[in-house]
Amino acid sequence: MLNPYTSPIERIWYYALRILCALILLFLVLPVLVIVPLSFNSGSFLVYPLQGFSLQWYQDFFHSAEWMRALKNSMIVAPAATLLAMGFGTLAAIGLTRGNFPGKALVMALVISPMVVPVVIVGVASYLFFAPLGLGNSYTSLILVHAVLGVPFVIITVSATLQGFNHNLVRAAASLGASPLTAFRRVTLPLIAPGVISGALFAFATSFDEVVVTLFLAGPEQATLPRQMFSGIRENLSPTIAAAATLLIGFSVLLLLVLEWLRGRSEKLRTAQ
Repeated sequence: MLNPYTSPIERIWYYALRILCALILLFLVLPVLVIVPLSFNSGSFLVYPLQGFSLQWYQDFFHSAEWMRALKNSMIVAPAATLLAMGFGTLAAIGLTRGNFPGKALVMALVISPMVVPVVIVGVASYLFFAPLGLGNSYTSLILVHAVLGVPFVIITVSATLQGFNHNLVRAAASLGASPLTAFRRVTLPLIAPGVISGALFAFATSFDEVVVTLFLAGPEQATLPRQMFSGIRENLSPTIAAAATLLIGFSVLLLLVLEWLRGRSEKLRTAQ
């Protein structure tokens, strides 16, 4: 609340700042939310004003063989890629945060480079690598490349969690006779779990939303939900795309809520240490 003794200039600045923040928030959210009402439109075109309320396009989505195949593919590729990214990313983060070694900065830059390299370059390079091996249109290549895109997120979140990790706990476990594997499973993993899960959720979202790499590596049978949406926009613009997009928005919001809960839990664990 404003102090009753603030000057007029301070009051103007107080309200101007909040109005500016509200406008920026509206600018960021409005382009995303504008698609939601269109998914409930009874009309056959993605235009305003709405002609009426209908769940027809959601029914078309769940009764379409193509959309259901794309959803099934996404639910196969994204979890598999997430598991790989979670395993490799966690091990890499632990190795990179334990002590110093020559070339550590270079290794860190290499493992997080998929975050900064344009995805189209990753797609082209992946296709040129997997196509001669006969894996150009396969789940294998798609899962592996999606995992590569997700690894940097796991490394960053787990590394951040390890910054506040008390390594004396591991030493205490070792002094009591615990093997390195047991100490990791019983001591390290439970404490870094929020970082691991946060990174895994980012990796899952990255894989689930990825379309560029999928265009290069997936055939019609491996088409994921984002690729099906992309094809629908190019070939047959239907409000069913708006229904699919609304479902993805809801899924993304759910992921953000889980991430926020994990962030709070991680802060509590760090304070408890």
